[in-house]
Amino acid sequence: MGSDAHDLPEREEAPGDAKARLVSVDEGGEPLIGHPRAKDAEGSRPPRFSDGSDELIGRKGAQALSFDANVIGAADPTKVTHSKTPEERFADLQEATSSYLGPYEEEMLKRAFLFARKAHKGQCRKSGEPFVAHPVEVAIILADLRMDVETLCAALLHDTVEDTDTTLDDLSEMFNPAIAQLVDGVTKITRIEVKELSDEQAATIRKMFVAMNKDIRVIVIKLADRLHNMRTLSALREDRRIFKARETMEIYAPIAHRLGIGSIKWELEDLSFFHLEPQKFKQVSRMVAESRAQREEYLGNVIDILRGEMDKVHIDCQIMGRPKHLYSIYRKMTVRGKDFSEIYDLIAVRIIVNTVAECYSALGAVHSLWHPMPGR
Repeated sequence: MGSDAHDLPEREEAPGDAKARLVSVDEGGEPLIGHPRAKDAEGSRPPRFSDGSDELIGRKGAQALSFDANVIGAADPTKVTHSKTPEERFADLQEATSSYLGPYEEEMLKRAFLFARKAHKGQCRKSGEPFVAHPVEVAIILADLRMDVETLCAALLHDTVEDTDTTLDDLSEMFNPAIAQLVDGVTKITRIEVKELSDEQAATIRKMFVAMNKDIRVIVIKLADRLHNMRTLSALREDRRIFKARETMEIYAPIAHRLGIGSIKWELEDLSFFHLEPQKFKQVSRMVAESRAQREEYLGNVIDILRGEMDKVHIDCQIMGRPKHLYSIYRKMTVRGKDFSEIYDLIAVRIIVNTVAECYSALGAVHSLWHPMPGR
């Protein structure tokens, strides 16, 4: 796919075991809201994703920010900016990993950042920001999935072999052979060129990605790489944006779905949807925004009812809700031929319990409150 970083101005871009937590793996993949303790924690934890993208499409509060003007650019979810330097963003990465990485691993992560910063010195993305900002953002996305230190280091270093004088031997000597192999795998995927995107070719490329990498972490790094590039896609000219969006929709989003990384899948789809069908994106987003307050009130009532029922049967659980993402709504409207008013599952509620037995008990309690719909 050529260099997927779409960053170096002097180069023309060629066409183009995740630890997925229980709370983020399903069809919608929306980060969860509504947990009783969520509000208490909001002020103390860093944003889930880089670039302040907790405010992107599909997340709580995002629709309220969309379409303040009757122009598509006003709702561009890829125009995400922040004033932090790469060093400050790396500090955010360290904060995100401090809960699960040990001191030695944190030191290795810091060495990887310093190495990448030195290797990419003087290089800039097409947006004008320092090139090293990109691998830092990719690593932050992966830290959200609680990926191991080798994966995070490889994310920080993933463009060094492709875009600098660094060799795989350098990485193997400075870090370890496993990290060098991860970087090599990502580099090989990046060099695969896609000239057209027929359904058959897209399926072949998806299979090729998986088959050519024995370590699935390579694929996860590439997904995070593509996600950050999609978040900053506005730096490319229009024809490249459209091609990259189609490539993402046909190749990367299905792979994320296959791997069960819903949080990446849904965002890739929504970002692609924005560039491929901007008017329809605007229409769906406006309809969702108009019914948002009513849905949030309903969701809160449902969570309160479920909490009371789980307390009655003495089940210790987490109860969370999420809105469906925009592309999922659009698909239901087009594939099923439904009007927006006929789509009833704009929100979903998830109950997380500790054991399989509690899972069935919770399901029984839910069915005592609401009868399941036949065929659903």
